[in-house]
Amino acid sequence: MTRLGEFFAKKSINKSDVARKTGLSKPRLTELTNNPQTKLRADELYLIALAIDVDPGELLEYVCQGLKLKKT
Repeated sequence: MTRLGEFFAKKSINKSDVARKTGLSKPRLTELTNNPQTKLRADELYLIALAIDVDPGELLEYVCQGLKLKKT
């Protein structure tokens, strides 16, 4: 499960509703929530945040938690 999938589970978000509101396909949402190798695009994250009534920055911060800059 991905961080987005964890967020959906934690908030009991219905993927079918999100798909309907965003225009993203159900298979794409399933891939984004289950497959850690799948890349979430910025436009997808923004639409999802709007659909679930969450601040896009908050969702981005949750999804990207753990990312760090490389030390140089």
